Amino acid sequence: MKKILLGNTGMEVSVIGLGGIPIQRVSQEEATKIILECKNRGINFIDTAQGYTISEEYIGNALKVVGRENFYMATKSMSYDYESMKSAVERSLKTMQLDYIDLFQVHNVSNQEQFNLTVSENGALKALVEAKKEGLIKHIGITGHIREILLQAIEYEEFETIQFPFNPVEYQGTELFERSLKKGMGTIAMKPMAGGAFTKQKLSLKYILNSGLINVAIPGMDSIEQVIENSSVGEIVEPLTNEEQEEINKEIEVLGNDFCRRCGYCKPCPEGIDIPSVFLFEGYVTRYNLTEYGKNRYKAMSVKATSCIECRKCENKCPYNLPIVNKLKHAVETFRQ
Repeated sequence: MKKILLGNTGMEVSVIGLGGIPIQRVSQEEATKIILECKNRGINFIDTAQGYTISEEYIGNALKVVGRENFYMATKSMSYDYESMKSAVERSLKTMQLDYIDLFQVHNVSNQEQFNLTVSENGALKALVEAKKEGLIKHIGITGHIREILLQAIEYEEFETIQFPFNPVEYQGTELFERSLKKGMGTIAMKPMAGGAFTKQKLSLKYILNSGLINVAIPGMDSIEQVIENSSVGEIVEPLTNEEQEEINKEIEVLGNDFCRRCGYCKPCPEGIDIPSVFLFEGYVTRYNLTEYGKNRYKAMSVKATSCIECRKCENKCPYNLPIVNKLKHAVETFRQ
């Protein structure tokens, strides 16, 4: 497996890592076998989150068997103030039975208010800086789906990594990653298969590794077969052939424009609907086979898709001309089932 430095962190990570969302739908025994296969295939970077139900617990138990020393462990929390982030770090250490976490990230910063709180005097960033000084974490990162928010994070030297969606149909993070790399930050591609929408998995990973923008891509994997297939892309990273690029173009054409890139330009909704999140949670149900997880995330939303009054202001702002109103209606039906 090809290894690369994750920005200026000093961590030499495998270019293919393990994304921790899907592992919550297998058993502990299967999770341990998956992580053992990661070790055998040279994958040494694991990314999970407190919000992924039992994922941290499964991974922590697996590391006891497979060997903590074989992996760089990254996790994250949607805690934006000082006290909640301080507790979050302690909780992840306890759940995963670790003495330290290699990379702790502020998770899914999705609006200006959350970012302002994160970097404030009473914010999550202060708690992470303290945890780093205490040796509880080694490095600090930030994740999200809104490019404009994360572009601001680049200006804070405390943030050492950026995690953002990137794949052949979601390339709105190009400028973000370019600027991050110039600052010496590590770049992590989440959603490398566009949340399961891009069906040419190996080609998508090859596209990402050839972009020159990404240090590590983290496809979610819930089987040994997926580990074997995905890791093979990172063993010898060859340029895309003309035929492969054509395959990618055809896949993009099939997906068409009826696909939310979570760029956030549709916001704010006059009724307060977080439109990209609705589609993200629906994808967990329809593409990731994480029905309960997706429905619970949707249920926790303060404003549901049912609040849409069909003003279509969002559609006028969408750069991809998505039929957002009809897609929200579809999401309503998805979550009713």
